[in-house]
Amino acid sequence: MAASPVGSPVHYPWYRKEDTDAFFALFQNNIANFVIIAITMLGMGFPASIVFGQVLPGAAVAVMVGNFYYAWSAARLARKENRADVTALSYGISTPVMFVFLFGVLLPAKQLTGDAELAWKVAVAACFISGAIEAAISLIGRWVQRHLPRAAMLGAVAGVALTFIAGEMLFKTLEMPVIGLLVLAIIIVGLVARVAMPLRLPTSLFAIVVGTAMAYLIGDAGGERFSDAFTHLGFYPLLPNLAWFEGLGMLFTGMMAVLTVVLPITLYNAIETMNNVEAMEAAGDKYDVRECQAVDGTGTMIGALFGGVFPTTVYIATVGAKWMGAGRGYSLLNGAVYALATMFGLIAALAAIIPVSVVAPILVFVGMSMIATAFQSNDTRYYPAVALAMLPYFANYVMTRFGRAAEETVADISSGIVPLGQGAMFMAILIGAMTVSVIDHQFRRAAAFAGVAAGFSFVGLMHAPALALSWPRRGRRPRRPCRVGDPERTRGAPWRAPPLVLRQGPAPGPGPRPLPLSRHQYRPGYRRRPRSRRPARTRPPLRCRPRLRCRSHLRHPTRTRP
Repeated sequence: MAASPVGSPVHYPWYRKEDTDAFFALFQNNIANFVIIAITMLGMGFPASIVFGQVLPGAAVAVMVGNFYYAWSAARLARKENRADVTALSYGISTPVMFVFLFGVLLPAKQLTGDAELAWKVAVAACFISGAIEAAISLIGRWVQRHLPRAAMLGAVAGVALTFIAGEMLFKTLEMPVIGLLVLAIIIVGLVARVAMPLRLPTSLFAIVVGTAMAYLIGDAGGERFSDAFTHLGFYPLLPNLAWFEGLGMLFTGMMAVLTVVLPITLYNAIETMNNVEAMEAAGDKYDVRECQAVDGTGTMIGALFGGVFPTTVYIATVGAKWMGAGRGYSLLNGAVYALATMFGLIAALAAIIPVSVVAPILVFVGMSMIATAFQSNDTRYYPAVALAMLPYFANYVMTRFGRAAEETVADISSGIVPLGQGAMFMAILIGAMTVSVIDHQFRRAAAFAGVAAGFSFVGLMHAPALALSWPRRGRRPRRPCRVGDPERTRGAPWRAPPLVLRQGPAPGPGPRPLPLSRHQYRPGYRRRPRSRRPARTRPPLRCRPRLRCRSHLRHPTRTRP
């Protein structure tokens, strides 16, 4: 939509029909994370009172605050640019960050303390620190965005979209092939081909209604789903607590190792926000990356004040909402629905009633739109950089899906899968930036990005399971290669220089023999200097031929007498 003339401001509606499609896409993705959180924490031994009474309400508060703020930010941008086609940024819990906090913070804290409540408090403190770090990173967010090529950032986003969103949701679609493929066909016809649905219903709503009805009619969704859906209904008020303050003391006294997980995943979260804001700018809506990172950090800290343990970020599905033509209504509706659903325990009920195969095709479309935006927003000569930046996430997807047994499971395929998947976001951005610099013949810039990648690898942000410095081991000097071909030399024995031979061939005649060199003088090109300019008294004076023009025979100890 073109901007209106000056003096006639456009009307930016609170809600439009396209917001319904975007709401179901964002709601389903967030609710899938919430259900995974609930099932995983209950399986770890956390009581339902903490999971449904503290963790999920705290996460809902963070989601509500962020969505409401970004809806207001979209209205501000619409007034500034006098446009009505502005789309609000999506906000939620990042899936990779969620898994890291589940198995890298909550599970170790539970194993170390043996108490579910203490482990929850430690995780809340770690979440609060993560939000504070991301808010501090926002001070340099704009500078980083200016110096990182767009192809590198969008290529990293496309890698996430291809593996964790479009790829995995396509697998979920085929779990009920009859229903999933039908819903996928409706999504392609309505959202890709832009064909109107019956009764002018939003495409996503029409697909969910048809798919859910068919699932129950043909019996793919069993009747026991209803009984499981209403198990945890109740009232869980959204109240702040001091768990974060109590957890700080335990975190800095006996669980400092947890912070080695928090720092790199917070950097990952900040870069993910920057990538998604860059993707929205490529789609037509320019937001301030510093403001977005500060809001993400603040929202994470507010969620921790209410008991949440998962950092939030600008959601990766924002470009899909832009393609759907959404405004700010879907963001407002998402925040309000999550607040009400967690207060009354409806999260598990909604997740149980609607089969995953019904909503998964919507997320397949979201991933498709993100991949298409990554290529359409860059010049054709940068396509190799975009494609190369997508590849590390294949390794990251395999690694995260196999969990702790990933290294043993994929060892027969390649030993490089796990190192490549560790720190995949940094790897994707840096290798994409190096490729863009080489394409532009900016080799010094490419070398600078390579140096940054080496530094990240040195401290453990890439190619390492944890944050640690890669110092060489102290002790015996490394074994040098044998230069004299001694097969009897034992492994690890100190290397000794072979005896120096200045003359090769037959033994010299009756003249003076060469003087041996000391050990520190054994180096290529060394030339012995005389100890004094006069010959020693114990030796007879020697005369050299005049044509040699040498001061002393000591400079040429291998020469014979004239």
